[in-house]
Amino acid sequence: MDVKSKLMQKNGYMATIMAVDFLSKEEGDRINTVAQLSEDYGTGRGTVQNAIKLLQEYGAVSLEARGHLGTFISTIDYKKLMEIADIKTLLGVMPLPYSKAYEGLATGIYNTLNTSGVSAGLAFMRGAAKRVEALLEERYDFAVISKLAAEYYINKEAEIEILCEFGDRTYVSEHIVMFSGPKMEITDGMRVGIDYSSIDQASLTEYLTLNKKVELVPLIYSQIFDAMEKGRIDAAVWNKDDLIEKSSSLTFKNINSEAFHWKDTNAVVVVRKESCSLNQLLRRFLAREEVLRLQAMVVKGEIIPNY
Repeated sequence: MDVKSKLMQKNGYMATIMAVDFLSKEEGDRINTVAQLSEDYGTGRGTVQNAIKLLQEYGAVSLEARGHLGTFISTIDYKKLMEIADIKTLLGVMPLPYSKAYEGLATGIYNTLNTSGVSAGLAFMRGAAKRVEALLEERYDFAVISKLAAEYYINKEAEIEILCEFGDRTYVSEHIVMFSGPKMEITDGMRVGIDYSSIDQASLTEYLTLNKKVELVPLIYSQIFDAMEKGRIDAAVWNKDDLIEKSSSLTFKNINSEAFHWKDTNAVVVVRKESCSLNQLLRRFLAREEVLRLQAMVVKGEIIPNY
C-alpha cells in the first residue's frame, strides 16, 4: 500500500495532523509521550503510535528513545512533512517587481526558502491592501509589505503579525514627491494623485497635504506617472527607484522618511497569527542576511534576478 492510500486511513489522518505539528520542531527537540499525545489529540494510543510509525516509515522523521529522558527527534525532513500534511508549496505574495529592489527581494526570498528544505513560490499583486486581504483569505501563506503598512493593519486589529523585517531601504530606497510644473512644494489648489489601495502612498500623501486645500485625485498607482506627464495632476508621491529607472524629466523632491522612522522603506514579511506551525517553519528558513545578500547582488547587477 502506498503512502497516499495509508493517509486515507484513520492512522494516516492522524499522521497528517501530527506532520503539521512536527513542522514547528527541529532536530534535538523532545516530543511528548504517547500518552500525552493521545490526550492532546483526543484519540487512542494505538492511533498515535501507528501515526508516528507512518511518519518514520516515510522518512519524515526519525526518533530516538533515551530512557527516562524521553523521546527525541534525531532527523527531520520538512519537505516530506509538508507532503504528508498536504502542503505542496508555501506561497507568498509581493509587490509587482518593477524595481531592482523588488526583484532583488523576490530573488532573495525565493532562493533562500527553496534551498533550505522547503518548496516555496511567489505571486505578485499591486497594493498592500490587496495583499493583506489575500493573506487573510488564506490564498497565501505570507505577504511582503512595508513596515508602515504592517503597523497600520496591526493597529486596526487585523489578525496578522510581522514575521521578519529586513531593515531601512530594503523595500524602497526612499519616496519622493513628483511635480508636473516648476513648483517644488505642494500648495493650495493643486491636484494630487492618491492610490488608496497603497497604504504607503496614501499615508504619505495625506501627511503631506494635511491642512492644505488640494484636490486628491484617486488613481491606481500604475496610472500616476502617466497622469503626471500628461498634466492631469500636479503632484504625487512616488517610489524614487522607479522614477530613476524611467529616466523621467519630471522634477521631484525627497520626502523626509525620518518622520515615519523609515518604516515606509522597511520591507517586512507578515503572516496570519493562527498559522503557528507554518510561521515557525518560515521563521526557521527565511534567512534574513542571505535574503539581503542576494537582494544587494541583484541591485548591483552582479546576478540575474531569479524568482
